Amino acid sequence: MKVEDVQIPESAKKLLIETGFGELYPPQEEAVKTGALDGKNLVLASPTASGKTLVAEFSALKHVIEKGGKVLYLTPLRALASEKYEEFQKYARLEKKSGERIKIAISTGDYDSADPRLARYDIVICTNEKTDSLLRHRAHWMSDISLVVADEVHLLNDMDRGPTLEVVLARLLQINPDAQLLALSATIRNAEEIAEWLKARSITTEWRPVKLKEGVYLHGEVEFKDGSSYKVEEAYKNPAINMAVRILKQGGQALIFAETRKASVELANKASLVVKNFLSRPEERALKEASSKILETGERTRISKLLAELITRGTAFHHAGLYGPHRKIIEDSFRTGKIKVVVATPTLAAGVNLPARLVVVNSYERFEPGYGRYPIPVLEYKQMAGRAGRPKYDKIGEAILIARTPDEQEYLMESYICAEPERIWSRLAVERVLRSHVLATVASGFAHTEQGLYDFFDKTFYAFQYNPKHIRGIVGRALKFLAEEEMVRLDRERIVATDFGRRVSELYIDPESAVILRDGLYNRAEILTDTSFLHLICHTPDMAPKFYPRRKELKELELYLDEHREELMFPVPDEWTDRIAFEEYVAELKGARVLECWINEMSEDDIIERYAVEPGDLFRFVENANWL
Repeated sequence: MKVEDVQIPESAKKLLIETGFGELYPPQEEAVKTGALDGKNLVLASPTASGKTLVAEFSALKHVIEKGGKVLYLTPLRALASEKYEEFQKYARLEKKSGERIKIAISTGDYDSADPRLARYDIVICTNEKTDSLLRHRAHWMSDISLVVADEVHLLNDMDRGPTLEVVLARLLQINPDAQLLALSATIRNAEEIAEWLKARSITTEWRPVKLKEGVYLHGEVEFKDGSSYKVEEAYKNPAINMAVRILKQGGQALIFAETRKASVELANKASLVVKNFLSRPEERALKEASSKILETGERTRISKLLAELITRGTAFHHAGLYGPHRKIIEDSFRTGKIKVVVATPTLAAGVNLPARLVVVNSYERFEPGYGRYPIPVLEYKQMAGRAGRPKYDKIGEAILIARTPDEQEYLMESYICAEPERIWSRLAVERVLRSHVLATVASGFAHTEQGLYDFFDKTFYAFQYNPKHIRGIVGRALKFLAEEEMVRLDRERIVATDFGRRVSELYIDPESAVILRDGLYNRAEILTDTSFLHLICHTPDMAPKFYPRRKELKELELYLDEHREELMFPVPDEWTDRIAFEEYVAELKGARVLECWINEMSEDDIIERYAVEPGDLFRFVENANWL
């Protein structure tokens, strides 16, 4: 099917043809034939780069130009929201029936606002959390939404982001039962089940615009799933670097996934010493420009200087600890072919669109503090492998796992390459997670009785997958906690949010954080100082990331604890009876120390060096502290 045959407004067709869209990919054609442009709900599960976003764009243009509707586009990450906002900008020159041009907005921050300006826009791109916040503030324009696009819907499976996405979708369907819903995802195993929950049709396809070959590297040879293989020159000790060199010689780029942030920096450093030998003079000049941008953006730190230096050698590391604008410079430079090799942590796999001819998964294990090392899920591997192959540039993309022994090679082939991704399961039924959503349901007036609460949570994916009775017990316990902490009160059969409860919901903070802040202020320390308040906010579950101290910092922090004991609002756990609680407490003290240094205008570089924190983490930490 050609774009000119698609039933969308002529102005949109013309623009798409001008920008190079001629013929639809098979998943796009199937989506159109299944009713994406006829207002049908649809779950489209297809590999990365198979054109899912274009289906959403078709539907959005149909709603806005022909029907005078309003579109809400949901993404899990701010970076992804920014990417989609830029992609949609090409439609800003098109006109609606009224003669006005299409208006596109992005909203990802300020959780204490109904953002009334968004009422004036036709396409609104939001993170899931921002949408949840808007629903809590009863933003009046939400009832005007005629199309909801939920990107990366497989993140229902994510312990951190899944519950918010699930509640947001259930809530939007509650207030807009006639709105169309498009849920997009990489290939997932139980797309039909998610579609049934959303009263949608389901399309699952393995089609990709670039053929994907998945294989395992062992002792200088790559063996692929289809039985083919090839030798790799072992010029360097690291297999990932040997693979990258092979692809560089063919004029391609490599994306290497490392287990940790530290490993990504170390491997990028090693790779840069090799990659620099493959750069032309014009490429070196272009890389110097990108390197200068890094140094000119934000405060100069040891990390930004190292990153800038590696970029001059055609290599970069990429992880969540980096300053956001630095990540964007890396992504843009990689997309334009300037940077040849990026070594990233798996956060990149679930985020922005950054394909490469070669993807190397350097380790199939992860390390979690308190849990040790464990193998990654198949779904996570498939997300990484899906980055292999650049549409319009590559005929084949390669995704390679690294094995150290023949036994491991066999395990990787069976357990990852030939395996199906895990089913998507709801992560909603955790009391700590559910409290905030129960409070929001009452405080925002979406339910006025206990039965009303149960009726809403009966519509969630968890209740659909399991049994509504299971979630009712957890909702009941969450409600009991909120009543005991005076966030809601029972008025005969009605449940009403108190002023305290309503404010907690509007501020988008964990009810447990609110209780900690309130109790800390009531049960004050013997002596009140800045340290009292900084430790108070660091004691809340909303204060993230946690800065766990290194061994060499413990002595200094224990001295700090002794010095400030009378200023702290919470008792110190006994180190010998509850070691974990004591370590958490010391991490909170470290957080308070970091904030003290920030307030006293210690340079970012000195904070990073002294406390082993990273720019992106420091930025988020200070942002959270400001909010609390």
